[in-house]
Amino acid sequence: MSGQGKTVCVTGGSGFIASWLVKLLLQRGYTVRASVRDPSDPKKTEHLLALDGAKERLHLFKGNLLEEGSFDSMVNGCDGVFHTASPCFLTTSDPQMRIQPELYFAEKFCDVNSFKIATSLIMTGIELPGQLVGVQGAAPLGGSGAAPRRD
Repeated sequence: MSGQGKTVCVTGGSGFIASWLVKLLLQRGYTVRASVRDPSDPKKTEHLLALDGAKERLHLFKGNLLEEGSFDSMVNGCDGVFHTASPCFLTTSDPQMRIQPELYFAEKFCDVNSFKIATSLIMTGIELPGQLVGVQGAAPLGGSGAAPRRD
């Protein structure tokens, strides 16, 4: 499957899963818009910028899940969105703080059916652990040696 001429968005682009996703999308010819917390921080971006195709087809954006509107310009005009960003609330007893950023993103950028699925999964009543760590926060790339490499 070729992504030639298609643009996709990847939130949390410097995270473990997202970095591999960005690599795969670039290999398949997609133009990728990836959000990172600080695009000027080489520790968070150099592994992405070193990927084949990054110079021509990777665009980094500053994104903050807790800041309304920070993803708007990145997502507008994309053919697809891979939402892998996750805020890390290590200690909170407020369940609303655990799900509010995800609900906002799903409501703003997903179609009605996708939003219903996302909210249904969130609202199942499954007890979340007291310490919540997002996927990207659990194993960030950059200095770990696990970053995707150019082959």
